[in-house]
Amino acid sequence: MQTLLSLKGLKKHYPILGGVLRRQVASVKALDGIDLEIVRGECLGLVGESGCGKTTTGKAIIRLHDPTSGKILYHADSPDGQTHDIARMTRGTMKQLGLREKLQMVFQDPTTSLNPRMLIKNIIAEPLKEQERRTARDLEARVLELLQLVGLTKDHYLRYPHEFSGGQRQRIAVARAIATNPEFLVLDEPTSALDVSVQAQILNLLLELQQQLQLTYLFVTHHLLVVKYISNRLAVMYLGKIVELAPTKALFEEPLHPYTHALLSGIPVPDTDDKPNRIVLSGDVPSPLNPPEGCRFHTRCPFVIDRCRAEEPLLQEIGSSGHRVACHRYAEVPRLVADVFGRRAA
Repeated sequence: MQTLLSLKGLKKHYPILGGVLRRQVASVKALDGIDLEIVRGECLGLVGESGCGKTTTGKAIIRLHDPTSGKILYHADSPDGQTHDIARMTRGTMKQLGLREKLQMVFQDPTTSLNPRMLIKNIIAEPLKEQERRTARDLEARVLELLQLVGLTKDHYLRYPHEFSGGQRQRIAVARAIATNPEFLVLDEPTSALDVSVQAQILNLLLELQQQLQLTYLFVTHHLLVVKYISNRLAVMYLGKIVELAPTKALFEEPLHPYTHALLSGIPVPDTDDKPNRIVLSGDVPSPLNPPEGCRFHTRCPFVIDRCRAEEPLLQEIGSSGHRVACHRYAEVPRLVADVFGRRAA
């Protein structure tokens, strides 16, 4: 498997200014040391509670947010195998090297991500105008081709965003994202603003485009059943850190982190007599202004020990399947969950 993107020690801290002189008095640690590899051609799911840093990770990768420190290594598909550190590049350098074209994003809400004053033909053509000089005929042909790729027709060419349904608007947003022939897409909860009946259509469209155009996805979501359907691997975030990473099937069947068990226990199941117990975590998520010492999850973990409060666990690989977990008691967790909550993994 060939790596497309490598995140090494990625941090994003937002300064908090105070006092008369507006000096920095603290910082919000949205990302605080992310190590992650995204394999070419895969869909990597990224899940966690709101505010854990999922969207910030995606925006940092494509440089909508400037990282505080760390590396974002983009392994270009070129004969010389050149690697670029996106984190250290200026926006001008990224544009000059064509990296803006290779890294794109589909936002959560298609209603607000599309300019309501622009025709669909202009919305989709906008990134093409930045890419290179094209004739009006070439632009029209490319836009019509993109509309067809996402399941729309020529009849939609001269309409405004408000004339479309939510699912159609998201298709238009996808068409705009793939206009420059990218290699990598950040999908920021692309189905959360849609009706359930439309979500499956958009997911199937994304899978078809991934195969057809050889795309790589980072799928950011809080919906575990959605990410189970579309992702090859799954990373779980908590308070700016990756706490577990595994192939999707392995993570659902054999989770090793207590937080992952809690997330999986919240998945709705049919109303049956053998419905598993839900794991309800105590307390609130700590503030990223002042994260806890040691393991960041220890303030809510039902299996916390003294070592958890004092020593931060490393994200270590377990076995040879690529399953990684950051927990001092990972080997005991499945048994503890079964004993305390009467629950086993799905």
